[in-house]
Amino acid sequence: MNRAVIAATGLFTPPHSISNEELVAAFNTYVTNFNTKHAAEIAAGTVQALQPSSPEFVHKASGIKSRFVMNKSGIVDPEVMRPVIPERPNDELSVLAEMAVAAAKDAIAAWGKPVSEIGTVLCACSNMQRAYPAMAVEIQHALGIDGFGFDMNVACSSATFGLKTAVDFIASNPSKAVLMVNPEICSAHLNFKDRDSHFIFGDVATAVIIESSERAAPGGWEVIGTRLKTEFSSNIRNNFGFLNNAAPEGKGAPDKLFVQQGRKVFKDIVPMVSEMILSHSAELGVDQSKLKRLWLHQANVNMNDMIAKRVLGREPTAEENVVVIDTYANTSSAGSIIAFHLFHEGFTEGEIGLICSFGAGYSAGTVFLRKR
Repeated sequence: MNRAVIAATGLFTPPHSISNEELVAAFNTYVTNFNTKHAAEIAAGTVQALQPSSPEFVHKASGIKSRFVMNKSGIVDPEVMRPVIPERPNDELSVLAEMAVAAAKDAIAAWGKPVSEIGTVLCACSNMQRAYPAMAVEIQHALGIDGFGFDMNVACSSATFGLKTAVDFIASNPSKAVLMVNPEICSAHLNFKDRDSHFIFGDVATAVIIESSERAAPGGWEVIGTRLKTEFSSNIRNNFGFLNNAAPEGKGAPDKLFVQQGRKVFKDIVPMVSEMILSHSAELGVDQSKLKRLWLHQANVNMNDMIAKRVLGREPTAEENVVVIDTYANTSSAGSIIAFHLFHEGFTEGEIGLICSFGAGYSAGTVFLRKR
């Protein structure tokens, strides 16, 4: 039977890393400056004093120890507290495309075939730097691919939705491979002045090449099942857009950056995703307790531990429940693909693993893979 195969993956890691200690030092300096500047209002009760943070709080809340970013100097400057990434002229490769092309070239090198065998480019990510022209088309042009491309945004589930789309394209046109890229500059939509979320995100780009089993070289991963699910929720939201651009500095527009109600998200997502995995595995005839590895979305280590425990029916080992959030932080759509890219070794033919994403929307996707 002709099935879709994940033939290769690629990864671009930004050049700068910020430790919890560095991030907290900048945040706490901002807190001190804010409280000093507004001391009279705080004393009068008209302004609420900000509370400092600590590296220990960040790690306990999320499992994050550090994160990679495209710009470090602006983020760790208490007077700036945002990435400073200059806008590029229209005749220059955009920064998001540059990241995606780097990850794609890594995947293409591992694949070992010419780009002429790729017919579709999907740019599936949360944080598009513009509305149009599509990032995918710019990436396609930069790589010299003849065919078509388009953008997809399903927040943190964009990669699994992209994989499902690629699998469907392979079913209709097995003669051409699909390149899916997930470039994420998550730091650009993060409120670094918010104690509860300033530590969450990092930047990265990943790439996946999907082709038909009839054309794929030996090895790789057969896609044995995909499932997607969405349920509307505003518990994770970002209202920035061309109809409501962020307010000028100092005027306040927190909902134009990333906002979430973390406890509600945890309570909603864990059972939703666990039940989705169990239902999908039963439909496929896969014994979920014997899954070799889970490559879950890297949002929160406590959330992943609980989902893995419910799926496997026991405490997962470090090899079964892959963690990259400690060094990459939450990279939205790319997180589960980073986990797969870095930790896919050690499988024998026929063993099964699961790529799973979940996030804003709510959205969730499951992709079961069998080692060829």
